[in-house]
Amino acid sequence: MSAATVDLNAFVAEIDAPFASFLSSCVRCGLCAQACLFYTETGDPKYTPIHKLEPVRKIWRQHYTPWGRLASWLGLGEKIDAAQLEAWQELLYDSCTLCGRCSLVCPVGNDIAYMIRKAREGMVAAGLAPDDLVGAAQMALEVGSPMGVTLKTLQAQIRHVEKDTGLTVPVDVAEADYMLLLSSMEVVNYPEFIAAIVRLFDHAGVSWTLSSDCFEATNVGIQIGSRDVARKLVSRVVDAAEKLRVRHVISPECGHAYSAIRWEGPNLIGRKYRFEVVHILELLDTLRANGRLRFADRDARRLTFHDPCQIVRRGGVVAQPRELLGAVTETFVEMEDSGLYNWCCGGGGGVSRIERAHDLKTAAFKIKKRQIEGTGVKTV
Repeated sequence: MSAATVDLNAFVAEIDAPFASFLSSCVRCGLCAQACLFYTETGDPKYTPIHKLEPVRKIWRQHYTPWGRLASWLGLGEKIDAAQLEAWQELLYDSCTLCGRCSLVCPVGNDIAYMIRKAREGMVAAGLAPDDLVGAAQMALEVGSPMGVTLKTLQAQIRHVEKDTGLTVPVDVAEADYMLLLSSMEVVNYPEFIAAIVRLFDHAGVSWTLSSDCFEATNVGIQIGSRDVARKLVSRVVDAAEKLRVRHVISPECGHAYSAIRWEGPNLIGRKYRFEVVHILELLDTLRANGRLRFADRDARRLTFHDPCQIVRRGGVVAQPRELLGAVTETFVEMEDSGLYNWCCGGGGGVSRIERAHDLKTAAFKIKKRQIEGTGVKTV
């Protein structure tokens, strides 16, 4: 994209009051650096979380502070132009998974992950989002899935699951207790997830359904930083759930899908839901606690658990997976820095969709690899 097509004014307009407050209160202590896997694994200071926001800080000073405006009027101070902002795309997208670990350790309580999100919203408004994520967003809007998975693909997998399990996968059942969402990865690469859900729900006597109008949970609008895209994708889920008059919507494993539909959705669409949202781990643990999931024996293997950032740290689903694992394994081993302080797997926040970020993402993943190997466990 040429600098001439970049809309700097649109970027400036995305700086809101919370963002300005966080910028003002940052004490530049650097604690966020040690919380970021991109910094710890590369040692490159440019990957310090607060440094990723430096152009935004300069734009904020220039446009929103008295001294900055005066300096700009006098022709003083450093200005950020379109070319500089475009060069910063890598730091705002390629080297951040929005995991929120930096926000957790900030001594003054700044939500740095929120700041990165707002900066991404500015990049989208300015026309500077990565092409890979733009393509995924377009695919999600036009086809219904960022990976291009269609209803026909899901129907084919359903036929395989029904043949393998001997059970029926309910579709478009009105007034069911639960409507299940899936990610494209589960439909295409991990259909055993669907088979497991069918068996578990049959065992527990759960009233549930899939919707042919909307089965995709992934919300690439959250990852790219586009409220418009995020709103449209959430609205599809809401419309499908309310059409079927279900009581609950189940978010699958995908962390950003969970945060989008559970925490951000009502604000995006401007009203409360007529249903409740529950993560699959929350529901399974509730079924366990109510005696509806019964286990014949326990797995003899030593197992550990990776805490997904959006579900555990930013979503509060901490105890439920541990209760479930305690019920099915004889030996559950916690990772070092588990729970709220877990290390990200390196694949969230849209990073996995950006091809140029492959080597950086692979380097950042080493910290999770060491964390897993430190348990001495072979099964995660």
